[in-house]
Amino acid sequence: MNIKSHFTFNKQQRSGILLLLLLIISLLCVYWFVNFSKEDTFDNSSAEIVSMQKELDSLRLIEIEKRKPKKYLFNPNFITDYKGYTLGMSNEEIDRLLQYRKEDKWINSAADFKKVTGVSDLLLNELSPYFKFPVWITNPKPKTDFKDFKSEKGFTEKSFVQKIDLNKATKEELQQVSGIGEALSKRIISDRDKLGGFSSDVELNSIYGLNPEVVQRTLNLFTVKTPKQIAKINVNKASASDISTIPGVSFEMAKKIWEYRRLHEKVSNIQELDKIEGMTERKLQLIQLYLSVE
Repeated sequence: MNIKSHFTFNKQQRSGILLLLLLIISLLCVYWFVNFSKEDTFDNSSAEIVSMQKELDSLRLIEIEKRKPKKYLFNPNFITDYKGYTLGMSNEEIDRLLQYRKEDKWINSAADFKKVTGVSDLLLNELSPYFKFPVWITNPKPKTDFKDFKSEKGFTEKSFVQKIDLNKATKEELQQVSGIGEALSKRIISDRDKLGGFSSDVELNSIYGLNPEVVQRTLNLFTVKTPKQIAKINVNKASASDISTIPGVSFEMAKKIWEYRRLHEKVSNIQELDKIEGMTERKLQLIQLYLSVE
């Protein structure tokens, strides 16, 4: 095979090869020395773009907040393992709280919560705005001596024998009392009939329109001599709905009594319910007729 023949060119071929080499060299020079990048004509520093970017960032932050789990007010005395975990507490902090509650002790402030659990100040600051304690803890009522409403009458009370049985009194007899007219006498008898008879003198306090002074004057002439027997409700087992069936007790007050029982786990004495916000002496006397602790 004659290899030399492949490298032998005539004048026209040599000219073509030279032209090709010049073209390649020219293209390489253009590639290396000419800048083909286009200048960015989009001005992202304009007021309109900056304003739009801020709006997008704001919407992004709002969406992030929406995706965060919502927190509601809660009583830290009733935190469970799962609740504590979702709040960011460690297992040790949750265990300290549960052990504290097993000893029948109660947390009544954010400071108590930190002392018992040992949570960090950062976590406490995050959780404490959501703590909800009962009103008798956050706004305790001043202690007052519990007095029988009969103690301040201003007149000499008749003896038991001299008084008329309140469960048998007629409208005309009731109207002998100053402050009781046709309407109030009818209401007293109507409420008495609904109850199936009064069980105690204190039930007069639940009758709408009878103020304490009129009640005192009424009980100087009348008293319950044939009381109706009441099947008492165990406050330590009753629901708020059960308690609200007591005459003169609203569902709101019944719920407060139930919450008090739940918070303290047990009511040892009906008398301690006077700590509840809105509980009056007369209302407590009425409640004692219908509630028991056993």
